Amino acid sequence: MHYPVMAGEVISYLAVRPDGVYIDATAGLGGHTAAIARQLDSGRVMANDADSESLAKARERLEEFGGRVIYNHGRFSELGSALEESGLRPVDGLLADLGVSYYQLTDPERGFTFTSESSLDMRLDRTRGETASDLVNYSSERDLSDIAFHYGEERRARKLARAVVRARPIRNARHLANVIESASSPAKSRLHPATRFFMALRIVVNQELEQLDALLETLPGLVGSGGRVVFLTFHSLEDRKVKRRFRALARDGLATVLTKRVVRPGEEETRENPPSRSAKLRALEMK
Repeated sequence: MHYPVMAGEVISYLAVRPDGVYIDATAGLGGHTAAIARQLDSGRVMANDADSESLAKARERLEEFGGRVIYNHGRFSELGSALEESGLRPVDGLLADLGVSYYQLTDPERGFTFTSESSLDMRLDRTRGETASDLVNYSSERDLSDIAFHYGEERRARKLARAVVRARPIRNARHLANVIESASSPAKSRLHPATRFFMALRIVVNQELEQLDALLETLPGLVGSGGRVVFLTFHSLEDRKVKRRFRALARDGLATVLTKRVVRPGEEETRENPPSRSAKLRALEMK
């Protein structure tokens, strides 16, 4: 089941107009895109995603909306040119849900799940770039430690990196998860001991923070005056970048921050969709 996180809040902050032009920069399986498309009449929404497999599923789901939805396979750094080619720039609103979908996390072929015995891939776009398997099997112990510490905020980074290097070759996601679990102290948290290490690998493999920087930097050129921007973040590294960029845009007189305090999902939503509990929504309006 696909639950678009804080869909009601997203639509409210985007202030979707029936004739407006919008972009869902992380369409995933199309949940938020559908919520936007339902508000449109003559307007359009671009469903963009770096994951072509998710985008194909979204296209099937969004078929009922016809020409109100257009599709683009690409990364954040390529959005400007995609909008230019489509004649949609600047847009009236932009949404970026930075979470990884349940479909991606649970598909054993993608290598995100701890129980997967298939290739340790983790690429959102499986047509380019190095895999997580490449990283864990060929990076130096120091580089692996740095990845886990800086991108996963893993305090046991050195110990875990040492254990991974000693266990090479790492065969698959399950093997990696087992190595990390064996090198960890008894769990004091509900999180699997390998959670932060896996997250760090995913972020590096997909250049997620670099792509986020590219999107945040180009916001004034993508979204027109009066247009709204909404970000959903799921970990502190992303949220800090979004918060700082929003503040900088406001300080420079280019935007007004609409969320003085971060917006979180309500109790009912977190009960129905537990992964949403870590979500934070921030929004601004361009001047």
